[in-house]
Amino acid sequence: MAAPAMEGLAVTALRSAMLRVRQAAERSGRRSDQVRVVAVSKTKPVSLIRQVYDAGHRCFGENYVQEINEKAPQLPEDIEWHFIGHLQSNKVKPLLAAVPNLAMVEGVDNEKIANQLDRVVSGIRRKPLKVLVQVNTSGEVYLILISSLINVMFMAAKSGVEPSGCVELAKHVKLGCPNLEFSGLMTIGMPDYSSTPENFRRLLNCRIEVCKALGMAEEQCELSMGMSGDFEQAIEMGSTNVRIGSTIFGPREYPKKEQN
Repeated sequence: MAAPAMEGLAVTALRSAMLRVRQAAERSGRRSDQVRVVAVSKTKPVSLIRQVYDAGHRCFGENYVQEINEKAPQLPEDIEWHFIGHLQSNKVKPLLAAVPNLAMVEGVDNEKIANQLDRVVSGIRRKPLKVLVQVNTSGEVYLILISSLINVMFMAAKSGVEPSGCVELAKHVKLGCPNLEFSGLMTIGMPDYSSTPENFRRLLNCRIEVCKALGMAEEQCELSMGMSGDFEQAIEMGSTNVRIGSTIFGPREYPKKEQN
């Protein structure tokens, strides 16, 4: 259970972050209500999320299926949950079953996961699920170290479709997955979660191409880019959805290994 002092700090931090969002939106010629703030509560206890909820915030995000499945049933049903990042096919059904108020999946990075989401949404007869196509704007490949009985080092491509493939994936979601609602594009940035203006520009270019191919107005295609370290710059460059975690909740704590 989070200490009251820490809970108070989170509410103060939320208000400060929302002020910064409003100011950045104004600098980009928009209203603050045109930018969604997802409070990313990864590793944080339900009690702390509840404090931020009680302060008036309603949109929260998680990166791990196990965590969101445990937390969501303990919190009010009017929360709009976002699942952020790579989602494994075998976790789709448990996620959608446990979180009926899942509002969006930010991280459809291939046709297989899109098809699985489409099938499960149809099977449980819930309303169409909003999804964002995840684009790898950094072009990075990085090393992941897995520790178990033996250590295995392997190369893993960063999650997200390459920019050259974003149009085809977006087209597949919009035209081939009737139980999904293609809502836009997202990027996480570099492996350390920082981004550069070039990362953001690549996503903006992808939106131009996707909207042209699908006959969509650009304002109908969301851009989810920007996190705690760069959300103001992302908003100024056109982001409509920012994912703010440690700035609101404080440094993350990892008491045990989590898996998607």
